[in-house]
Amino acid sequence: MSIFSEDSHPTSTPESDLEESIPESSQTEDDTADATLAESQEENKEKQAQEELHIYQDKYLRLAAEFENYKRRAQRDQSDAIRYANESLLKNLLSTIDNLERAIQSGKDAGSSGALWEGIELTYKQLIETVEKLGVRPISSTGSLFDPTMHQAVAQVESETAAVNTVVEEFQKGYFLHDRILRPAMVTVAKEKSVQTETISTQDTGEEGGIQT
Repeated sequence: MSIFSEDSHPTSTPESDLEESIPESSQTEDDTADATLAESQEENKEKQAQEELHIYQDKYLRLAAEFENYKRRAQRDQSDAIRYANESLLKNLLSTIDNLERAIQSGKDAGSSGALWEGIELTYKQLIETVEKLGVRPISSTGSLFDPTMHQAVAQVESETAAVNTVVEEFQKGYFLHDRILRPAMVTVAKEKSVQTETISTQDTGEEGGIQT
């Protein structure tokens, strides 16, 4: 007979018993920390994604705005190219118009008449009508205030009737092409009248006061 009883044998502790021996509060804290960390990481990822989305949206809006500006510039350049395509030709025609005007004025001064002069005047009128249809119009000069963007001053004169810096005479007519200066007008401008002081010298007679007889 064994001296040891069955109850005296050492018994092993199951793993389940060890797990049960871990405090429940500690395990709950670990689970909560893991959940908080995962939630924080998820929030960071979402925040980063939102920031990237804003960056891409801003780039898209900038590119769209630049493209619209480019389209407007291209359309304006194309429109200007068509609108002012004849600028060089029209500028060359101005000398012909000047010569016709001089011929007509010379004929009037000389009292000339007849079919020849009528033909010259008719040609001049038709030419003016043609260039006006293309956007050419004369610059108003005489009597207007001098404007360096439209007028080219070739002389300054004193005037008793015209205000200072006013155009008093036009040597060569200027023209617009639509809203551009095709050729500035050559003009004379009134300037401020100079004041001259004359010194009158008198001779001393050595006589003081009264009239001597």
